[in-house]
Amino acid sequence: MPDQDDKDPNMETKSLTSSDSQREINVPYIHKIGVPPKQNVLKEFKSTLKETFFSDDPLRPFKHQTKSKKFVLGLQALFPILDWGRSYNIKKFRGDLISGLTIASLCIPQDIGYSKLANLSPQYGLYSSFVPPLIYAFMGSSRDIAIGPVAVVSLLMGTLLRQEFDPENQPNEYLRLVFTATFFAGITQATLGVLRLGFLIDFLSHAAVVGFMGGAAITIALQQLKGFLGIPSKHFTKETDIISVMKSVFGSMHHSWNWQTIVIASSFLAFLLLTKYIGKKNKKLFWVPAIAPLISVILSTFFVYITHANKEGVAIVGHIDKRINPPSLDKIYFSGENLLKGFKIGIVAGMIALTEAVAIGRTFASMKDYQVDGNKEMVALGTMNIIGSMTSCYVATGSFSRSAVNYMAGCQTAVSNIVMSIVVLLTVKFLTPLFEYTPNAILSSIIISAVIGLIDYDAAILIWKIDKLDFVACMGAFLGVVFKSVEIGLLIAVIISFAKILLQVTRPRTAILGKIPMTSVYRNIGQYPEAIKVPGVLIVRVDSAIYFSNSNYTKERILRWLTEEEDNLKANYEPRIQFLIVEMSPVTDIDTSGIHAFEELHRSLQKRDIQLVLANPGQLVLDKLYAAGFPEVIGENKIFLTVADAVHTCAPKIAHDV
Repeated sequence: MPDQDDKDPNMETKSLTSSDSQREINVPYIHKIGVPPKQNVLKEFKSTLKETFFSDDPLRPFKHQTKSKKFVLGLQALFPILDWGRSYNIKKFRGDLISGLTIASLCIPQDIGYSKLANLSPQYGLYSSFVPPLIYAFMGSSRDIAIGPVAVVSLLMGTLLRQEFDPENQPNEYLRLVFTATFFAGITQATLGVLRLGFLIDFLSHAAVVGFMGGAAITIALQQLKGFLGIPSKHFTKETDIISVMKSVFGSMHHSWNWQTIVIASSFLAFLLLTKYIGKKNKKLFWVPAIAPLISVILSTFFVYITHANKEGVAIVGHIDKRINPPSLDKIYFSGENLLKGFKIGIVAGMIALTEAVAIGRTFASMKDYQVDGNKEMVALGTMNIIGSMTSCYVATGSFSRSAVNYMAGCQTAVSNIVMSIVVLLTVKFLTPLFEYTPNAILSSIIISAVIGLIDYDAAILIWKIDKLDFVACMGAFLGVVFKSVEIGLLIAVIISFAKILLQVTRPRTAILGKIPMTSVYRNIGQYPEAIKVPGVLIVRVDSAIYFSNSNYTKERILRWLTEEEDNLKANYEPRIQFLIVEMSPVTDIDTSGIHAFEELHRSLQKRDIQLVLANPGQLVLDKLYAAGFPEVIGENKIFLTVADAVHTCAPKIAHDV
């Protein structure tokens, strides 16, 4: 029907009063609202399903291809190295070799330290920087991300696992639970990727992540006071909150602090912070802070060895197993109550690891202007952790500090992860005896210097400036981690993120519109004070989809706008409201409850002798309104393409005067 009207050459204006030719000249052409054709239910469902789970159209390259070509494309989709590897050359390898060696020098001391955060022997941190990076290099889509253990996930696992088993008194059960949790972390990540549910990690808001990471950084630094001050484990609290840690620290001041340990730790921490400052000031010297941890380990180990400081109470790393990753499939719990424990911890650790890795991958991809497939990343991360759990590794993910160094060192592809992995392998096989006299204090200094970068003051300040509710989420997560525990902070972050979503959904914004002088444009009078209200007409805009969760509020808010406006008009002895125009262009969808709310609104307006008018509803909304028969209730001539059309039709004299 609309197409026929469009083609009618005689349709120049919408006739308001056919006898009044002068009015026809003054009233502009008013286009009829387009009534959408009836949609095929199956087709509509398929379209919705595609946009939800396959918005990136992953099967597009497979169209119109032979079976052999589809097989090759399928392998390349699963193993991206088969695609970019065809154009690999010596120039790219040079960049990958340098960056791989650089991040290896950074990761080795970090891995030994992070394994202690997870309450594991040092070799397990090194194992986790050997197998997982190799798997990721073949399956990952990011060129810059560096894989291995990270501080936040290590602390999270160490905290959650220690609640189930004591790592000192029950080492075998604890280790088995580590591998079980790692296995299910990988299963969680891979499942999300295969089912294309990557959008779920976006429910954890950026503000909540900033607060959680900042709180975790402080918690990690506090945990390092044990090694930094030389406090024995038996005199240090097993809690992670700041109050318990500080009580433990100051309570052991007179009998447990070791001055030799403090001198070593503080000296090298100052050195590490100085190198970070140098690297930050001069980007060309990025390699200085990258190799500083390894230099610190070498120097401090040599110092302890020649001075026998370990006999004076300076705690050392001790023996590190020289074996290459031993198989651990038989140690994973596949039944019993420990299976459920590992499953729950694995899901939490897997989601946090996934959030960090995807964020890092997207950050560096945007800097180099290429795309990272989130679902492929999840499959790659999940696969490497599943295989890692079978080869004595714990949860590995993308490390921001190592990825930044990798990027600055000029990495070209994921081959830098392979280079790093080979260096770690050689270290485990041949060089681990050299780390026997490495003081725990230096590992604490390395971790403290590394996690400082997780506290993003600038981001928190920006969040405060932009959105106060986001800042509440940020601070809620931060304070939860610092004053209670990592898992409580994470729970607060998730709860506040969901609360924000619910608040925005259940309380959509509405606005009163006025006409911008000398135009036919209608805008929010709060944003444009010069906008003029149309006498006898109230124009309300709803800035959200209308669902069961907000339909009643939307109806009541519109009526409240109407009541307030009528009170103002009575007070000023101005003409009453005759038309209520609802601007619906921001309304992307509506459900049965929303339509029912509009029906109730229409009945309420009828009692006040006010006509309900709709302006510019979208195709989906209009289709549902027609399916419910709503246009017949208010009259099809009460639905318009624009607010200007509605005003000109409903109150032509008023609109012309304005």
